[in-house]
Amino acid sequence: MPGVLTKMTDTLGAARVMVRAGLVPFPRVDHGIAAILAVRKYGPFAGPIHAHAEAGLDAVAIIDERGQLTYAQLEQQSNALVRAWEANGIAPGSVMGAMCRNHRGLVLTMLAAAKLGAKLVLMNTGFAPPQLVDVAAREQVRAFVYDEEFAAVAAALPSDVRLFLSWGEDTERGARILDELITGQPTHAVPHPATHGSFVLLTSGTTGTPKGAPRERTSPLASAQFLDRVPLRPGQTMVMAAPAFHGTGMSQFAIALALGQTVVMQRKFDPEGSVRLVAEQRADVLVVVPTMLQRIIDLGPEVLSKYDTTNLKIIFAAGSAISPDLCRRTTGAFGHVLHNLYGSTEVAVATVATPADLALAPGTAGRAPVTCHVELYDEAGVRITEPDTVGRIFVSSGLSFSGYTDGRDKERINGLLSTGDVGHFDKDGLLFVDGRDDDMIVSGGENVYPLEVENLLYERPDVLEVAVIGVDDAEFGHRLKAFVVAAPDSTPDDQVLKAYVKERLARYKVPREVVFLEELPRNATGKLLRRVLIEMETPKD
Repeated sequence: MPGVLTKMTDTLGAARVMVRAGLVPFPRVDHGIAAILAVRKYGPFAGPIHAHAEAGLDAVAIIDERGQLTYAQLEQQSNALVRAWEANGIAPGSVMGAMCRNHRGLVLTMLAAAKLGAKLVLMNTGFAPPQLVDVAAREQVRAFVYDEEFAAVAAALPSDVRLFLSWGEDTERGARILDELITGQPTHAVPHPATHGSFVLLTSGTTGTPKGAPRERTSPLASAQFLDRVPLRPGQTMVMAAPAFHGTGMSQFAIALALGQTVVMQRKFDPEGSVRLVAEQRADVLVVVPTMLQRIIDLGPEVLSKYDTTNLKIIFAAGSAISPDLCRRTTGAFGHVLHNLYGSTEVAVATVATPADLALAPGTAGRAPVTCHVELYDEAGVRITEPDTVGRIFVSSGLSFSGYTDGRDKERINGLLSTGDVGHFDKDGLLFVDGRDDDMIVSGGENVYPLEVENLLYERPDVLEVAVIGVDDAEFGHRLKAFVVAAPDSTPDDQVLKAYVKERLARYKVPREVVFLEELPRNATGKLLRRVLIEMETPKD
């Protein structure tokens, strides 16, 4: 665990990063003090909006399918929404839920919940009714904001849950619409809550029902983790393709608003539509999850060359591993702009790979930014220091959670939190994630991590997507099975794919079977659902 000297060094380093990035408006000390006071009043998400509005920032905050909203309008409308909710019986300390795509309704809900002092549970837009009901009951949700398209899902909630529509209508439950609620309400600043509002982010649910990872009040210095190795700056324009209800989108959205950027929100992801927005808005930043990036690159040069993306300085990707092949193809399509963040819902930020890191070692997770510390441990809890030695990844971060909402926690060693992944450092100190700890396959007494085999097959032009799992085998304990989605206009042969792996990796890493699918099962944030593939192999009673 970082000692006193390390913490002092982290604090000074974080302060320097924030000044360099423009988050601390030196030498305008008065603006800096006002921003700090606003964050103390309303928290790290709503506080900067209030500070920008009070300072008279004349800038567009968000652009969505309904048009533009300035920072002043965000401040005023969120104040009105707080008062409307209070008039509808929602008090500070209430637990609210939101199931919304990327648009102003979600943004206003997040801001108003923070100003009210409510706890907001950000639901996955891919939830079916049973999942929503289970999570809402566990988190004790008493009010729920949702998009019209999720009316059938929201209908499964108990009748005592107050319902609010982001916009649209729901004739079955008669939910109040946010636009109507705020009409006529006073828009001046609301009193700050006695206790800050908070967010509950949900884990990806790749192994079962998503768990709740609360995000309580954090130090403003924690923002430096995102700014240290990613050149986000004031006045930029960001296209938000990643869902804002999850850690990747929410973190970058919060940073963008704190910097006074303009965020262009894409309600539903469309690969060519994202590139078109980057070109039309002369965007500096594009935020995606890796599956989105894969689909953008797979558009090919003929489509991508139609759009002028020369102003794009940053592609920020996080949420799952990026293959070396995708790193190289992204650089070929957009230049040296890819920044890959590695972390998790629980630990937040672990490492960031810059374009320079990815040029040196495509596929690397990079290095820990300021205030973050990454260490590897073996199964006995002994720290691993030798390069190229695989161990379990543990992280110390000022944004790490304190435990799940159901009372459970992840393993901790020396104050560092487990990511659930295994990886290694190379001789240059770059981190590589080799796979999930529980994805390891033991075949014939040898340890195999699927990611290595998947990355190799991704390099083939006839393979669009691939996932490797272990299935029971009487002779070897487990054998590898690959699920492959063929690239458009390609018909890869299973024997050719197996021979390709055999020529490049050890014999025990060669899949014994290759199955071709139309698509791989993924959740709403693009994460692969290996359990669905495993269930396909499980005999039914």
